[in-house]
Amino acid sequence: MNVRDLEPKAVWNHFEDLNAVPRASKKEEEVIAFARKFGEDLGFPTYVDPVGNVIIKKPATPGMENRKTVIIQSHLDMVHQKNADTDFDFATQGIQSYIDGDWVKAKGTTLGADNGMGVAAIMSLLASTNIAHPAIEALFTIDEETGMTGAIHLEQGKLDGQILLNLDTEDDDEFSIGCAGGIDTNTKKNYTEVTVSGGTAYKITVNGLKGGHSGVEINLERGNANKIMNRLMHQCTQFGLQVVDIDGGSLRNAIPRESFATIIVTDKSYLNEARSRVEGIKFDYQHEEPNLNIEFEEVAVPTQAISVEDSKEVTEIIYAVHNGVFSMSRAIDGLVETSSSLARVIVRNGEFSTQSLQRSSSESGKMDVAHTVAAPFRLAGCNVEQGGSYPGWTPNPNSEILDLMIAKYETLFGEAPKVNAIHAGLECGLLGERYPGLDMISFGPTIKGPHSPDERVNIKSVQKFWNFLVDILKDTPAK
Repeated sequence: MNVRDLEPKAVWNHFEDLNAVPRASKKEEEVIAFARKFGEDLGFPTYVDPVGNVIIKKPATPGMENRKTVIIQSHLDMVHQKNADTDFDFATQGIQSYIDGDWVKAKGTTLGADNGMGVAAIMSLLASTNIAHPAIEALFTIDEETGMTGAIHLEQGKLDGQILLNLDTEDDDEFSIGCAGGIDTNTKKNYTEVTVSGGTAYKITVNGLKGGHSGVEINLERGNANKIMNRLMHQCTQFGLQVVDIDGGSLRNAIPRESFATIIVTDKSYLNEARSRVEGIKFDYQHEEPNLNIEFEEVAVPTQAISVEDSKEVTEIIYAVHNGVFSMSRAIDGLVETSSSLARVIVRNGEFSTQSLQRSSSESGKMDVAHTVAAPFRLAGCNVEQGGSYPGWTPNPNSEILDLMIAKYETLFGEAPKVNAIHAGLECGLLGERYPGLDMISFGPTIKGPHSPDERVNIKSVQKFWNFLVDILKDTPAK
């Protein structure tokens, strides 16, 4: 069976159409044009604001004019990530999706279900002719994955809705009513490269890790490729270890799955020491990372590298940087409150740079962990830049739409939904700042492994999500 043949066909076909369009964060020109044309072809008022967010307005179906206007929102961009051995060009090729049992996946790349399933559902509502609904304002934001700049700069005065349905939660039995804020910490330091005199060079590869979303899945204690690579190099001055280059991780909001490094040692017994460390690392991650792969390949000796002393300093800094859960919520059982993910480590031509993302549902907690992460870099004389800060979303216990959706869910599915806050950046906090007073909630189909090539969406959950969304719209509150 083809993905386009799945039910509900309208949603899956719009999803496949969307996945044919390149839509990397900060490179959304084509998908913005795609969304704009979609609205205009339907004959609905369509507007693109100065930063690229697309708004399409559809009037209420007859008899629904007295209901509150509903903003339905998803982001157009997706995380472009592929396995190192996958030959794929995101700029020119459409995502190659396929059915695997109960799931839809992509061949060696991210699938784009985050947040493409939400976009496809909104497109299906806009194109429908037989679904009862109040006035709808479809809001397609840009650049959610690398800074939420679409939501931050959303033009004010263009939306009239009182209710906002965000379709970016990734478990079909869960409603999100709050989320974490975040801040980026980027660092840089230059080292003078020295001329290499002899020795043996190795290329080290760390791969096979699960990766995933650095907020939602940070509590699963998956391996961080940057930290694992560092364990293979740290405290190796007795072997004369010099770093030539490191290229670890890929995206600021993804748990690093791969790291590649070139080193030079003066003592070949390093390899025995390193292999001993490999055994310990694999033992430590035997449950979380059964496919962890670590390889050493002898290569030609480069002519330049950073010194033994500077190489030691780099590894000491990386060891000192906090990675993972920082604290758990005292208010919501099982919710990570504050965390940090060391997403990127690069050494190239003597320049050492890192990228990390700190998240917290507490503004003071966010800044606390951000200062904790920055401290070892500052002590080592690195340049530290912190920016891209965005707020969390404070739950509203008196939400009218929440009460409606809980009752609907229990009637349709015979059980109560999970009502939670999420340890990830949803745009609701920012949208609420731009349009104060919105009654907001987030939900969606079941998506696993977002931000990694293991990303997949559950087929049955898409049908469940769609039926639920349609049922909500026919009974939204009166004005």
